[in-house]
Amino acid sequence: MEIKAVINSRHSVRNFLPHPIPHDILQEILEAGQNAPSAQNKQPWRYLVFQGKDKISELASHCGLIGLSNYFIKTAPCVIVACANTQANVRINKQDYYLVDTAISFHQMILTAWSLGIGSCWMAAFSEKKVRDYLRIPPHWRIVAMSPFGYPAEKKSLYGKFLSAASNSSERLPLSKIIRFR
Repeated sequence: MEIKAVINSRHSVRNFLPHPIPHDILQEILEAGQNAPSAQNKQPWRYLVFQGKDKISELASHCGLIGLSNYFIKTAPCVIVACANTQANVRINKQDYYLVDTAISFHQMILTAWSLGIGSCWMAAFSEKKVRDYLRIPPHWRIVAMSPFGYPAEKKSLYGKFLSAASNSSERLPLSKIIRFR
């Protein structure tokens, strides 16, 4: 798929087939994140990869009250938790770049996955403290996002339809609202 087609067709997937992601495909997705640009090449991203129904279900149960909306991740064959090492930060113009760098890296993984027929859903609805405690991650790491990864099911569940509608995920602001030429 050409990059424009990948970008324009990608959408959040919340219903997955039970098929595991082959190791070489998962490796290609992870390498896309590894090869992302970062401020001063600090590469602050760190990824925790969960595979297997039991491990993913346990992770889902530790997302806190706000994370209850994410129970759909239990059907995915893979979940990746994107973390940022704050010690690999670059601060420019009073802004920390570890979050930006990690978001760019994770997005490259999501686009690469889509180009290979694998869906995902960027998730921010979780209790960082609860997930942090459960995973016992170092205190200098921040959890930026997490996403299930898997082959999309053809039919959306009722809950998947509800979440898509509630998030208005297909609506895009017109360019005239987001661009100003100077």
